[in-house]
Amino acid sequence: MNEIPLAEARALVARLFEVIDSRDFGALGEVFAPDAVYERPGYSPLEGLERLTTFYRDERIIASGAHQVEDVASGEGVVISRGVFTGKSRKGDDLNERFADVYRVEGGKIQRRTTYFFRAAI
Repeated sequence: MNEIPLAEARALVARLFEVIDSRDFGALGEVFAPDAVYERPGYSPLEGLERLTTFYRDERIIASGAHQVEDVASGEGVVISRGVFTGKSRKGDDLNERFADVYRVEGGKIQRRTTYFFRAAI
């Protein structure tokens, strides 16, 4: 694994959320590796770029909104981000969710993303 410079980590996270928030799902391959895995609460792991695209385009409850990233940190092959998402669900409900993501990055692309939400669970 290689140390990921903080500027590179920030740029990757910024591009990820730019792609997602603008709903430019054809550009997911710019940030995710072809065999990427995405883990998030309430879903089985989403494996592969095609599956990620289907999730974002057709299944995700979010209709619109934006991620505001508050912090990014990087290390040996790992990037971490923390922030808040605000937007609207497909049903028109207001959404406001704090999150943290951990990314395994290889070759400048996300190989694995795990999302955590800030709410009581256990």
